[in-house]
Amino acid sequence: MVGMETADDAGVYQIDDEMALVQTVDFITPIVDDPYIYGRIAAVNAMSDIYAMGGKPLTALNIVGFPRRSLDLSILTDILRGGLDVVHEAGAVLLGGHTVDDSELKYGLSITGTVHPQKVVKNSGARVGDVLILTKALGTGIISTANKAGMADAGFLQKAVDSMIRLNDQASEAMLAAGAHACTDITGFGLLGHASEMARGCGLSFRFFFSRIPILLGTGEYAAQGMVPGGAYCNQDHFGREVSISETVPESERIILFDPQTSGGLLIALPAAAGGSLLDNL
Repeated sequence: MVGMETADDAGVYQIDDEMALVQTVDFITPIVDDPYIYGRIAAVNAMSDIYAMGGKPLTALNIVGFPRRSLDLSILTDILRGGLDVVHEAGAVLLGGHTVDDSELKYGLSITGTVHPQKVVKNSGARVGDVLILTKALGTGIISTANKAGMADAGFLQKAVDSMIRLNDQASEAMLAAGAHACTDITGFGLLGHASEMARGCGLSFRFFFSRIPILLGTGEYAAQGMVPGGAYCNQDHFGREVSISETVPESERIILFDPQTSGGLLIALPAAAGGSLLDNL
C-alpha cells in the first residue's frame, strides 16, 4: 500500500480487508547524557513513524551499536531499560533485537504496527484549503547543541526533554478522529524539509506563518548565538531551493525552521473546519 515513492514515514503492507502492517526502523546517537532518558527518547522517536501513518505499534526489536571497550555495560542496561519502558507505554511487545560492537553509541528500534487499510494516513494526501497543525514545538536540535556546549538553561533543556519523551499516540488518535488528510512526523529534515516532502507528494504548496509555529523556550536565543547543529544548515542547503521565505524573517528565525528534530511532533493536514476540534483534543 505504501512504499518508497513519496518518502513516507513507514511502509504499509495489506494483509486482508481489515488489517495492514506498518513497518519502520530508526536509531539515533545520544542527544542527552542520561542513558535511560536517551533510551526513552530513541524509542519514542522510532514509534512516531507508526503514529504518523495512523497505526498502533505491535512489536519492537532493539537495534544497538555499543562501544564495549570504552563504555560500561551498565550504560547499555539503562538505555535498554528506557526503551523497554516506552515499548510498554505504547502497548507493544519487545521481541528481542541485535547488538554489534561499534565505535559510536547508537540505539533505536525496528517497529511493526497495525492499521486498518482504509485508515492509513499518508504524507501525500493534503488538499487545497487544508490547515496545518504541528503537535510539538520546534527547537530540540538547537537546544541540544547548546547543551553540548554547556550553555543550555536547565529549565529550557528539561522542556525539550519532556517533549522528546512524549509519545505521539494521543496526537495520532486525535488526527484520525478529526479526519486528517495527510501527516508526517517532524524529525531529521526539520519542519520545512518534511513539509517540502509532503507538499511535493500532493502537488501543492504550503504556507507557514512564523508567529504561529510553536517553538521551545530558549530556541530563538540560542539560534541567535550560533548554537545551531550542522544538520540545520544541511537541511537548508538541500531543501532551500523548494522554499521561499519572506525577507522580513531574520536568519536566526529561518534556521529554526530547518532545525533537525529528534522525536518531534506530527505535522497534520486536515480540513479547515476540523482544525479547531483537533486543537481542542490536543
